[in-house]
This record gives sequence, structure tokens and C-alpha cells, in this order.
Amino acid sequence: MPKTLPVIDMTAPICCAPVSASPMDDAAALEVALRLKALADPARIKLMSILLTAESGEVCTCDLAAAVKLSEPTVSHHLGQLKKAGMVRPERRGMNVYYRAHTDALQALRQVLDPSCCR
Repeated sequence: MPKTLPVIDMTAPICCAPVSASPMDDAAALEVALRLKALADPARIKLMSILLTAESGEVCTCDLAAAVKLSEPTVSHHLGQLKKAGMVRPERRGMNVYYRAHTDALQALRQVLDPSCCR
């Protein structure tokens, strides 16, 4: 029988103390791991880089596809995974969807991983 994965609302702010504060419990470790897994793809890292450096702060899916040299459905899949992890926020305008990096979520993840935060 296949193992059922737990359902976690990754769009909520990350809940745990930094990894250096004390040993993490299983739930906190899973929460961090799922967010890192969403980022652990070269195309997703590149998409995040494009979104974080966009002059207007947002980019249309069609422009992202051209920038990473992938089809729009593939880019939409990657953006969907980043959205589930709370890393990006979409806004539909007519037929186009514009994405913006959710910098607060990235900052929270950075703080959880920062070993010098609690010393």
C-alpha cells in the first residue's frame, strides 16, 4: 500500500524555531523540508532569481517561459509548486498571470536555516 503524505498548509508562515535553537521535532522538520524541496530544482531557482530581480517586482508567465527556455505549461507547473510552498504569489489579469516573489516567506526560511540567529 502506498504511503500517504501528510497535508501541510505551506502557504502559512513557517512555524518553527531556527534549526540551531534546539533539535527539531518531526513536524517542524517536515515543514522546512517541504519548502526546501519546492526550491530544489534549477528551473525553480532560476524563476525565483528572475522574480526577485524584476524591476517591476512581477513577471508574466509568458515572459518567464521565454526567460528560462521552457514551455509555458512546464513553467506553470514549477510556479505552482513554488506557490504551494508559499514562495510566490500569482495575480490573474485577463488571460495572463503575473507572479511576484513572496520575500517574507523566503526571509522566514532563511532565518530558520541561519545557525547564527540564536547565539
